[in-house]
Amino acid sequence: MRCELLKAHRSEFDSIRKACKVLEVSRSEYYGYIKRRKSNAQIEREALEGFVVEKLELHKGRYGYRRINRELRGDGIVVSERRVLNVMRKSGLQAKGTTRKHRRAKAVEMGDPRVNLVNRIFEVDARNRLWVGDIAYIDASEGWLYLAVVIDAWHREVVGWSMSERITEKLAVDALDQAVGREDPPADFSLVFHDDQGAQCTSRAFQRCLESHGIAQSMSRPGSPWDNALAESFFKTLKRELVRGKEYKTRDEARQDIFKYIELYCNRQRMHSSIGYHAPCDLERDAA
Repeated sequence: MRCELLKAHRSEFDSIRKACKVLEVSRSEYYGYIKRRKSNAQIEREALEGFVVEKLELHKGRYGYRRINRELRGDGIVVSERRVLNVMRKSGLQAKGTTRKHRRAKAVEMGDPRVNLVNRIFEVDARNRLWVGDIAYIDASEGWLYLAVVIDAWHREVVGWSMSERITEKLAVDALDQAVGREDPPADFSLVFHDDQGAQCTSRAFQRCLESHGIAQSMSRPGSPWDNALAESFFKTLKRELVRGKEYKTRDEARQDIFKYIELYCNRQRMHSSIGYHAPCDLERDAA
């Protein structure tokens, strides 16, 4: 996961040495990763994703997975309708006017065992005990950019993040997967992930992701933003210190700015008053 992150954002760093140091990856591990040959299954999967997107764009978003499947079969690409549907869901794609397959997940109500396990107490004594997450939107001239983050409450480090032009369950799943890849927490449900009951985090895909990694879930009470104050505070700070007053022409411009803020400044330089005016990496180094 870290090598993939480094590969995707290699251009953001002056040198590969600095990039590997920031993301805590050895150079030999990184070079080994990029030289590794893709499996046939991975090549086939990526090719299918490209074909599906191509057909959707060809018909200007009017075709759903059944019609796209028939278009692919007409080109000699024989796959099941279910597989095409899974590709579209993973990529956050859907036909115009489609609502039946994408209903909002039912809100978690009082009495549910997941409701507010944290109880607004965000102080923990070690890493990978409590993660908090949320999604925010960043305005760019060509449209919204959505940012999902996962923050470790112990040292306030953003351990996982994902950005997309679509606010889908995949956005939240990708951020969580990145956090697990970087932190490698024990899969024994000792780690709690807290969110604010957004549709992406109450989705079946996200629930399955949490369960597969052995992470327990906690949710804010309905209509109580203070229950997720740590994540709310992060986004308030990001928008005040980085986004306010800027006019991003493209989403890619916003992506680059946000990446640098999170990885190079917030996680490594910015002092946090809640942890004694230390930077997250300083607290982690002192505890080692």
